[in-house]
Amino acid sequence: MDQQAQVQQGGAVEGSQHEGAAGGEFERQPVPQSRLLGFKSFIGMYAGEHCAGTELMIGPLFVAAGVSAYDLVMGLIVGNALAVLSWVFLCAPIATRARLTLYYQLEKICGKYLVKLYDVANGVMFCFLAGAMITVSATALGVWFKFPMPGLTDLYPNSVGWVVAVLAVGALISVVAAYGYETVSKFANIAAPWMVLVFLVFGFVGLRQFITSTGAEIHSAGDLWTLAKTSIWKGGDPLPGQVKFTFWHVTFFAWFCNMAMHVGMSDLSVFRFAKKSWYGVASASGMYVGHFMAWISASILYAYQLHLNAADTDVLPGPLAFRAAGLAGLICVIIAGWTTANPTIYRAGLAFQAIIPKASRFKVTLLTGLVATIAAMFPMLAMKLLGFVALYGMLLMPMGAVVVVDFWLMRKLGLRSNFAELSGRPFNWAAGLAWFLTLGFCGAVMILYGFDKMFFVSLPGWFVAAVVYILASMVYQKAVRPAGLAA
Repeated sequence: MDQQAQVQQGGAVEGSQHEGAAGGEFERQPVPQSRLLGFKSFIGMYAGEHCAGTELMIGPLFVAAGVSAYDLVMGLIVGNALAVLSWVFLCAPIATRARLTLYYQLEKICGKYLVKLYDVANGVMFCFLAGAMITVSATALGVWFKFPMPGLTDLYPNSVGWVVAVLAVGALISVVAAYGYETVSKFANIAAPWMVLVFLVFGFVGLRQFITSTGAEIHSAGDLWTLAKTSIWKGGDPLPGQVKFTFWHVTFFAWFCNMAMHVGMSDLSVFRFAKKSWYGVASASGMYVGHFMAWISASILYAYQLHLNAADTDVLPGPLAFRAAGLAGLICVIIAGWTTANPTIYRAGLAFQAIIPKASRFKVTLLTGLVATIAAMFPMLAMKLLGFVALYGMLLMPMGAVVVVDFWLMRKLGLRSNFAELSGRPFNWAAGLAWFLTLGFCGAVMILYGFDKMFFVSLPGWFVAAVVYILASMVYQKAVRPAGLAA
């Protein structure tokens, strides 16, 4: 779509036929009042995206990490609350004032060259994340068609059936994502309510299986808590290749597993459609339904699998769901993977489309889905999902700090916001230094103190990025103003 494309009556954007079919995504102009969405759209999207197939990967990985019952429950309560507050107070207020995609807003701040580098990094990381979600859905097909599926330590595809299943699921997900945010939101609203019920069933079925198998007598909440501590989340050593999780690991993982979206500001692209900034609280539907109830339910299923056979460490959502809920469980895994991968591929498509703005967003999103599908063939992404989401959040976090500082603080400090746009500079070195030096700081901490610190280092890293951006802007804006910008 051309940068100067105008919004026509009803919100359709000039461009290809497919873009018109999508209703126009306003990649390079503010979303008009007529196209804003109500609170329900965001409730459905966040519930669908975060109560999804990947919860059947993440929940078991907590058990594999040797977490205790107290550390898991309390860590999820605190960490998810911090995540919701990050959407409400950091991301949504900027989104509803500027109403721009993250990528176009960064272009105004950073310049087209720096933002293209960021867009590539952002798009690639989102492709990998969506690939993990496609992997999850493909495990359900493995139960149906009985082809060999990857184990906890596998890195590469291990059968032709696995490759074909991934291709089929990835193609379906990519087409839905290509039709734009409104289609993604409608799909999520249809699928989310019954998926939530199926995940709840997973938890109750898993508990019943534990009670029957152990002969435990449950007469009170105290009895249930004793079962949780002694049979489900027992603490102790993690499985080979996994990091030992404590309360702080769980808290920071729950907070920062979506860091790229809230602290990193990627969901500016989502909340620019919101009528009010307080709609950010809709993220709670994902955090406390998906990242609390669903993670706990999935943990129970995997703990029961280990209870039956301690050597059976494979983390395969399809078989886990089938053992708990039969055919309904398999359908849930497939559809849940769609609702999670759809908005992720949509975000990645926006990132790549921002690099080549004249290209059709529909076609770019389809190509993005192809990249995600190829990534999904390699199970290492899903089997190392805890570490991967921490890493990609850390990679994108510094630019979120740049956006926050540029939007709220620059004018108060006597500096120019959207400096690249005002000065005509294609590369804002202040923003570039904030990104590169912050990643250097985070990398140095992990090298010195261990790579398990990736779960924690992003918090101080955000403040490092903010301070570096302010200080570098003071020098940079003064240096380039005589050449490119009048005082």
